Amino acid sequence: MTDLTVTVADGVALLTLDRPERRNAYTASMGEQLGRAYRRCDDDDDVRAIVLTGAGETFCAGADFAAPTHPFAAAAERAEFTASPIDPAAFELRTPVIAAVNGHAIGIGLTIALQADIRIMAADAKYAVAQVRRGVIPDCMSHWTLPHLVGGAVAADLLLTGRTFDGAEAAAMGIATRTVPASDVLDHAMSVAADIAVNVAPMSAALSKRLLWDTMIGGYRPRDVAALETELHQRVMGTADAREGVAAFLERRAPRWSTSVSRQWQPLPDMEFAITTQHPDDLGEKG
Repeated sequence: MTDLTVTVADGVALLTLDRPERRNAYTASMGEQLGRAYRRCDDDDDVRAIVLTGAGETFCAGADFAAPTHPFAAAAERAEFTASPIDPAAFELRTPVIAAVNGHAIGIGLTIALQADIRIMAADAKYAVAQVRRGVIPDCMSHWTLPHLVGGAVAADLLLTGRTFDGAEAAAMGIATRTVPASDVLDHAMSVAADIAVNVAPMSAALSKRLLWDTMIGGYRPRDVAALETELHQRVMGTADAREGVAAFLERRAPRWSTSVSRQWQPLPDMEFAITTQHPDDLGEKG
């Protein structure tokens, strides 16, 4: 890997966009490397949390216009082009992903961060989903992630104007989980990741993350989610990690988790449901 560096220590994988001389401007190679790194980390039981950050003082300044091919080239020249180049996306993993947005994040630099579960963002940096100001449209499924994070009205404001905003507004809108000075972003994100790595049962984190994102993606009704929560509770109740979590709490010590997500993982069950404008439950009718 040349555009991305990966280090793993104490249960945390640190993925660093590593083109500081170009302000970590995005390239196709960077996207491919990030997708491969996500997949490898998600299959590694030694990785309990992932932190994504940028080298130097910028998270990612957007697409690299100087690259031989870029998202603004003619479609005929980009037969392999996809607007969602990070595969899998961070929200498609089982492992929690924290974006340590340590500086400016523009265009795809921000839309990549929107796919993370938690975003620690620099208070004094600039952010924008600026693609419409460059003659293209926002990418990385941001037409889905942004409305789910901030609602349709705010998403329309950001997606359709491409305007720039700062960390304070990012926090007020709900894009940033929290903002801190740029110099503190990575340390804060690593602290959150370390806490997850030590204190959160890996299977519990995996199931909860998938339940969170899959039910948003699928448009599940509240009682569908209730049924899934019950079934997934039954998977973990009485397991070694459930017993260990209680024992560690009572004994006031760090837990020693033993469940292997990579070997014991079972996908969430499929739920058959129908979303209609007049569902009997919504109308209060008795079946």
